[in-house]
Parts: sequence; C-alpha cells; structure tokens
Amino acid sequence: MIVDCGIYQDGHRREGPKDFSDALADARAAGGFVWVGLHEPTEKEFGLVSEEFALHPLAVEDALKAHQRPKLEIYDDSLFVVLKPVMYEPRSDTVSTGEIMIFLGDSFVVTVRHGEGDGLAAVRHRLEQEPEMLGKGPTAVLYAIADTSVDHYLDVATELQTDLEELETEVFTPDRGGSRHTASRIYNFKRQITEFRRATGPLALPMSRLAGASTGTFATAVPFVDDKARPFFRDVSDHLTRVNESVEGLDRLVSDILSAHLAQISVQQNDDMRKISAWAAMAAIPTMIAGIYGMNFDHMPELHWLWSYPAVIVVMAVLEVLLYRTFKRRGWL
Repeated sequence: MIVDCGIYQDGHRREGPKDFSDALADARAAGGFVWVGLHEPTEKEFGLVSEEFALHPLAVEDALKAHQRPKLEIYDDSLFVVLKPVMYEPRSDTVSTGEIMIFLGDSFVVTVRHGEGDGLAAVRHRLEQEPEMLGKGPTAVLYAIADTSVDHYLDVATELQTDLEELETEVFTPDRGGSRHTASRIYNFKRQITEFRRATGPLALPMSRLAGASTGTFATAVPFVDDKARPFFRDVSDHLTRVNESVEGLDRLVSDILSAHLAQISVQQNDDMRKISAWAAMAAIPTMIAGIYGMNFDHMPELHWLWSYPAVIVVMAVLEVLLYRTFKRRGWL
C-alpha cells in the first residue's frame, strides 16, 4: 500500500521512523514535513492514514472511489487536489488516464495514485536533487507533481498532432480517402481527444487558483500554499492553457476532417451513380434494338433484307461510340 514515506527537513531527506504513524510528529518536531505515497489502498489501509493525518472524510471517500474529475477543494486542515495523468500508447493510438489525489497540509503530503501510469518515484527523486525547491515544503511536492503531469500533457498533444497529420494524409490522398476503415479511425481519434480533454479541461480553474488569480469567485488565497511558489504555478497554468488550446484545435480539425471525409464519400457515390447511369444508358441502346427486332412479326422493315443483321450491328456500334464519347466528354466515365 505505502510506496514510500519520507521526512524532509531544510530541503533534504533524512532518516525517519519506520512506522508512518510517528512520521508526522517527527516531521513537525524537526520543522519539516512528511510525504507519504500510496498506490490503490484499500478502505481499511487508507483508514489508518486518514486517521493519522486527520483527513476530511469527504476527501477520503473521493480518494478511495477514484474516477474523479480534476479539482481543488479546501478543508480546515488540508487541501485536496485531484490530477489526471495521461498516458499515450502509440501502437494502438489510444489515450488512457490515471488519477493522483494529493492531500496537502502544513507539514504533510499524502499522495494516492490509481491506475497503471507512471508512478511518482521519478518526481520524488527529482525533487530530492533540488534542495532549494524542496525547501519550500509541501507546496514543492504539489508543484512538482502538477508540473510533471502538465508537461506530459504537452508530449501527448504532440503525439496526437502527429497522428492527426497521418489521418489527414489518409483522408486527402487520392484513392485512399474512401477507405471503409477511415471513418472508424476518425471516430476513434475523436474519442481519444475527448478522453484527453476530460483530464486537461477541468484542471484550468484549480491551476488558476493555485497561481493566485485574483478575479472571479475564488479571489482569496489558497491556504497551505507558499506565496513564493505562486509564480511556479503560474508557469504550470500557462503550459496548461497551451495544452487546452491545442486540444481545442485538434478537436476542431478532426471534426473538419470527418466532414471532409463524408463529403468525399458523397461525391464518390454521386460519381459512381453517374458511371452506372452512363453504362446503363449505353446498354439500353442495343437492348432496345434487339428487343424490337426480336418480336415475332412477319412484316417488319428490312426483316428479310440480306444485309439487315450487319446493318443493325453497325448501328448499335455507332450509337455506343457516340454515347461513350458524349459521357466521356462530360466526365461521367
């Protein structure tokens, strides 16, 4: 359940008690903070942690059930932040999301991770190499996790942009735009963008609040966040804005590509119908002549003429050639 538990003092990790239940008191006594990382804890397991750190029961319920949208909630003794890291699988061109719940207090950070995405070990290791940043306390952990998640959003957006360019090539390349699999690929791509948007869109307001936005309903400062760290959150918010703009652009483009693909199919169907009609008209001429002379009447013009059969064949051929040239000139064939 507990992936890692570390006590940090003056920007450096130090040895702490083996039992996490003593870590908070030890960290407060040393003037530092404790960071406890968990991965998909059970209700019983997380109950011990929530009791030790006095976490709000509503936030605990959200952390256990998961499937939350990105958000920031303020409680009396802690902040509760939900982030949704995004993973991209290039082989299947699919986007999947995990969840990271962060409880932030005056001297503790508790992170709860759900899903199969990358863990927070790399973030923890990077922070431990930056004592100046880590010295800002629990705020540094929140910033590092948010910054890593949003930077990865940019990487995923770039991958999706590359896939979209390949999709455009497929749709607008002659003899490929009408592929029966193209429409399903476009629809699947739009689903991936929607999944991506669920992770990035709702995060804009929490990042704006952490960055110290002074307008709107949430004009007051966010507690437990060091004021000196707000410029860093503004940088994260700026990157997130770029991501959301990129997602919006991708969504509009894929909608335009779908419309263009459907228009191509409609044009192709009309072209096919014209060709079918042209060939049907060419087949109707000999069918009509053969039908007339196939009637069993004794008195018909030229019926007993020696050259009647070759003459009829020549007439049919001449009419077929005239029709073919006419349809070809008009672009029906």
